[in-house]
Amino acid sequence: MDDLKSGSNLEKVLKAGHFAFTGELGPPRGADAEEVREKAQYLKGNVDSVNITDNQTSVVRMASWAACLILIQEGIEPNFQMVCRDRNRLAMQADILGAYAHGVRNMLCLSGDHPMFGDHPTAMGVFDIDSMQLIQMVKKMRDEGKFLAGEELHGAPKMFIGAASNPFADPYEWRVHRLAKKIASGVDFIQTQCIYNMERFREFISKANDMGLTEKCYILAGVTPMKSVGMAKYMKAKVPGMDVPDELIKRLQGAGKGKVAEEGIKIACEQVEEFKEMKGVAGVHMMAIEWEHKVPEIAERAKVLPRPEV
Repeated sequence: MDDLKSGSNLEKVLKAGHFAFTGELGPPRGADAEEVREKAQYLKGNVDSVNITDNQTSVVRMASWAACLILIQEGIEPNFQMVCRDRNRLAMQADILGAYAHGVRNMLCLSGDHPMFGDHPTAMGVFDIDSMQLIQMVKKMRDEGKFLAGEELHGAPKMFIGAASNPFADPYEWRVHRLAKKIASGVDFIQTQCIYNMERFREFISKANDMGLTEKCYILAGVTPMKSVGMAKYMKAKVPGMDVPDELIKRLQGAGKGKVAEEGIKIACEQVEEFKEMKGVAGVHMMAIEWEHKVPEIAERAKVLPRPEV
């Protein structure tokens, strides 16, 4: 990864048939670049690419593209996230060109949470285009070398295009068809919402396999280790589209005092092991929320090290 401008490392890993392992980093609530660098050191060498979230949960943070540039300085490949909530199509295209010019090669296209859930609840949501249209726009810029309005670009951004999928949101039966729409729009890879209900996910990926979707797109299964029983209960009750089975909560409760976090990591490692053998799953997206320092241990225990050099 000496020359981060040469193309997407994540794309090369997936195309070579390796089981991908990506990470995530939430930018700081301020201008302190050292906070990004500190978190990045736990991810370096342990993952193939690192997602930088874009004002996640509608809370203001350092811009995704800016934190991406810090990662590149640290020798880590970023995955630039962009939500439709905060920008119109002019600003989106400008940011895509700027990020690519600085060496960003992966991009995740998202709708974004409504502003009412964040720290500026009266902010106006833009939603000029939706995530499907954002995917199509990036693909047009990359493959046709044209802006959305049709004019020629002077240098096309050759992004490896990603999107998110939630296998658990209602209506559940429609989830795989929404995935199909995103694939038809032009995504190269998908990262899923955090998976806790493994039985439900097995059904989802089986349908995706039957529909031929996993042959058209790389699907990375989302894993977030549970730190506490409280976290598990909160995610079950308060986070939309999250499916946390009661059995998982009971298992964490049964771990004993001071051992819940260890049990959460054990469950996450078990999931990674199963995903490695699951048809249609091309890798794992590890979202260790504010727990980046645990990623080296998780990667070691889940037997995904060393990461391939491609």
